Amino acid sequence: MVNEISIEQDIVKTIRGILGESPLLLHEPYFVGNEWLYLKECLDTRFVSSVGKFVDQFEKQLAEYTGSKYAIAVVNGTAALHIALKLSGVENDDEVIIPSLTFIATANAVSYCGAIPHFVDSEESHLGIDPIALREYLKSMTEFRDGKCINTQTGRVIRAIVPMHTFGHPSKLDELLALAKDFNLELIEDAAESLGSYYYGKHTGTFGKFGTLSFNGNKTITTGGGGALLTQDENLAKLAKHITTTAKLPHRWEYVHDQIGYNYRMPNINAALGCAQLESLPSFLKSKRDLYESYRRGFENLKNVELISEPRHCKSNYWLQTIKLSWEQKNLLDVRNRVLELTNDSGVMTRPVWRLLHSLKPFELCPSMPMVVAKKLEASLINIPSSAHLLPKDE
Repeated sequence: MVNEISIEQDIVKTIRGILGESPLLLHEPYFVGNEWLYLKECLDTRFVSSVGKFVDQFEKQLAEYTGSKYAIAVVNGTAALHIALKLSGVENDDEVIIPSLTFIATANAVSYCGAIPHFVDSEESHLGIDPIALREYLKSMTEFRDGKCINTQTGRVIRAIVPMHTFGHPSKLDELLALAKDFNLELIEDAAESLGSYYYGKHTGTFGKFGTLSFNGNKTITTGGGGALLTQDENLAKLAKHITTTAKLPHRWEYVHDQIGYNYRMPNINAALGCAQLESLPSFLKSKRDLYESYRRGFENLKNVELISEPRHCKSNYWLQTIKLSWEQKNLLDVRNRVLELTNDSGVMTRPVWRLLHSLKPFELCPSMPMVVAKKLEASLINIPSSAHLLPKDE
């Protein structure tokens, strides 16, 4: 029988054997291209705020890279998701289905609309919303009134569903799109973590009415702080750009605003950083895939530990490399915590998956389904060092 006490030592030894003895952070930005050149141009021309050529250039390049017809750059991924929900018809007192296993920004954006997060379970292979369990759950507790999906327990309209592509691994989009159609829900993708990930050859964030991206400092590429909306609808794209620019009507000098708007536009200096980062994205993705392969070889003979791999028919960006402790282990949460303690004490930064959102104080009264799989994932998933530059040069 495997001695559970040895698991944490084995994990540290495996990671150190691959990456060496230097301190290892979880995910650092990597600047090896034209970042300094483009930032200097912003400073030299003094176009550092929301006006400047790099904003338009970044949006164009994002649309081209993802295959989306339109991309609208904003200040962060949460702002992108807020506007996507608002323009998808989410209103005060509506419910929006989101996974409990996600970063809190997903739930916060729903709350910004005055809506209520409705938390649902995840599944093991993709780490996203479980469409089979969710379908049975909705069949048991909803009904249609005037074409709207009604939660019979609360009387509220369930307006939308927001799958999140966990750590860059695409959710089961075909089944979720079918579910959204059957229950008359708008589908908005939280693709904050999945730039460079594909589902059956199509980029994540381009399946629903909107997709949203994040370019925070710890993402695959960064603009410092930033996000974007993706949409295939020209009118929605124009409206999104308008209301994220304080809903100001174009004029040479007059300040006329035709509705409540938001100061959400991405500054030019951030977009300049993004343009340079996009140029390096293919090499970042290759390096992260190479890192995955090195981890795969290192962990393949380690008992009770599994490296998370991209799902079938998907191409993941491997934003955060992730190990899963065996669910059969006794006291799984204690084992996870020992791993986290020893790795971090040893200079190997690791992190657990997020605390399930339905258990947090701001959301503890929100509706939720039984979290059979999500609770196991919460107790077993650990993110390990994932930066694009980690492998030695001879790898």
